[in-house]
Amino acid sequence: MARRKIIAGNWKMHGRSADLGWAERLSALFDAPPSSEVLVFPPATLLAPLSVRLPGYVAIGGQDCADAAEGARTGDISPLMLSDLGARYVITGHSERRMLHGESDAVVRAKTEAALKAGLTPVVCVGETLDQRRSGEAQNIVLQQLQASLPEAAAGHVIIAYEPVWAIGTGMTASPDDAEAMHKAIRQALRSGSGDELRILYGGSVNPANAAELLSRAQIDGALVGGASLDPESFASIIRSAG
Repeated sequence: MARRKIIAGNWKMHGRSADLGWAERLSALFDAPPSSEVLVFPPATLLAPLSVRLPGYVAIGGQDCADAAEGARTGDISPLMLSDLGARYVITGHSERRMLHGESDAVVRAKTEAALKAGLTPVVCVGETLDQRRSGEAQNIVLQQLQASLPEAAAGHVIIAYEPVWAIGTGMTASPDDAEAMHKAIRQALRSGSGDELRILYGGSVNPANAAELLSRAQIDGALVGGASLDPESFASIIRSAG
């Protein structure tokens, strides 16, 4: 059975109440639900108000979560809180969290496990730096991250996002051949844990100009879109590129 494509928009730290009209603008661009699954990850402050305005074919998720259901964790948002706001998905291990907040693979694993316990589907991010890519260690680094970031037997219950760190927000993109090779390696590494059904997204400066070629590759099951998802027209173009 063919894996259904996923197009996910990560707004990062963008968006305020004045931007809630994004939902209606996106909806107006489609006469019928697209063939791909569509996810959007707004800032936590917009989860509740945006969720009630989105068309039914768009699911919503959180950009991060704590590794506990509740407790003395000032500023943290638990997976259960995200679910309470309407979220069905959550990103864990994004490179910006790993770099800016020092999150280790062990932390990502704990967050992923907490998300699964709360009934959310985690989108677990892995990726190499430019130096690691140039040294020829990219695949080893990514597979090590993957193994350390996933709870045991979780492969059949998560989505993986391969995001080369050097391509995020830089305008640089991995070539379709390089991206597909990494996706294939990830799938083979997780084959015993539902690797054939596992959906693996590519993230890293995906835009309307490069989406179709990336999404045409058999091993690439969708895209985690950053800046281009802030504009409904650009995001819609990428969604259509998925077929």
